[in-house]
Amino acid sequence: MGGEEDFFVPYHAMFQANARRDFNLAGVRFHGLSLRRTFLAGLLFVVSVFTWFVYVHSISYTPHRLGGLHEVKSYNANYIGNYAFPAPEPVAYRFPDTVDTFEGYKYRDVCDVSSKDLHAAFSPLCTDRQSLLAAMSSGGRIGQDAPYMPRDCDMRWFTTEEICEILSRFHKVIVVGDSMMRHVIGSLNVLMRKDLGYGAVTDWNFSPEERKDCFCNQQFNVKTCSIQGIFKTADVIKNDPESFACKLGTVDVMIEQMIKFPIPKEEMDRFKEAVGNTKPTKPIAFIFGHGLWNDLDLQATVDWLDAILDATRSQLPYLSEHHAFWPRLFVTPNAAGPQKPDEWIVTQGNKALMLFEESVKVEAGRRGVEHLGTWNMTIQANKYDGVHVDLRGNLVKAMMIVNWLNLLEVEEH
Repeated sequence: MGGEEDFFVPYHAMFQANARRDFNLAGVRFHGLSLRRTFLAGLLFVVSVFTWFVYVHSISYTPHRLGGLHEVKSYNANYIGNYAFPAPEPVAYRFPDTVDTFEGYKYRDVCDVSSKDLHAAFSPLCTDRQSLLAAMSSGGRIGQDAPYMPRDCDMRWFTTEEICEILSRFHKVIVVGDSMMRHVIGSLNVLMRKDLGYGAVTDWNFSPEERKDCFCNQQFNVKTCSIQGIFKTADVIKNDPESFACKLGTVDVMIEQMIKFPIPKEEMDRFKEAVGNTKPTKPIAFIFGHGLWNDLDLQATVDWLDAILDATRSQLPYLSEHHAFWPRLFVTPNAAGPQKPDEWIVTQGNKALMLFEESVKVEAGRRGVEHLGTWNMTIQANKYDGVHVDLRGNLVKAMMIVNWLNLLEVEEH
């Protein structure tokens, strides 16, 4: 054959012949290159490598240059420069986000909690519920128990006065769920009572032992302070009205504990009574939380939610109307912590919790219920038992819910 193959065979043979001719044992000679030139090329290569090594070694210790001057910069692993995130908008509305709103709260110094320890403010601020819920659900912390930051846009850290005004827009705020949701009510009461020491619990009837066991962080310890938690603001107003910072008669926040499906009849009857059967002059906001008591069984959670929604419609038929204003939020469970018992790691561990959170978001959305995920917020938050977050984590969760309530278009309905 002709072409490349005819050319290649004689050329290859010629190359082998020349190689045998140019290589001899006496002089170690290669075609066209003497031993002397080989030695000089090798020496130049060694010098080049050595010079490069010296240069790299030296610049690793060279101070940073600023404007022609030498300045040695130290590295602090615990410092995060302000330039990493844009500062909050310079308007009065965002000023509380930049200061400790707990200044003036009871037991502020003893409990050693600042609002600036819980939330790191930045701009821009979220302007609608969809972006807000996405930001709060997918945010994170820069280290264990560091201040929480939503993703892409920020949430507010409201003052107590602002929280009272937001809650007063509603006839009622009804929280439905388990102990995690009871802690949401407790945290809201901490904020409304301006009391970090005992704001979440019924301290007006405490024994000396309870005052010791249910103080500061321990208010949310389910082993020692479960029954002492506040279930509704009406109890505070009745038993300790002077501790309530909101104007009396303007705020009604409560929880109905409905922890498992099937829902016991007495729990459902109590819920229906709380909802009432007449259309109020202001809307009722519902906040749901469920999952662990049914072992993160998605179908059980969907059935639990459907049963509550059906019961609400039966009590308040106007909610079945096409354009009825019915604010509803589903809050999925916390991330699991190191103290989570081993027997629950498979069914209630972090993989199962993450999958559950995403699935509930879809199923809730199909029912017109909005969703707030808390896995990202709680994965680096301190927990008592691998399940329940402490005072700090619960205050962040409560403030997330207040942000959602704030963006509901109440004035349009």
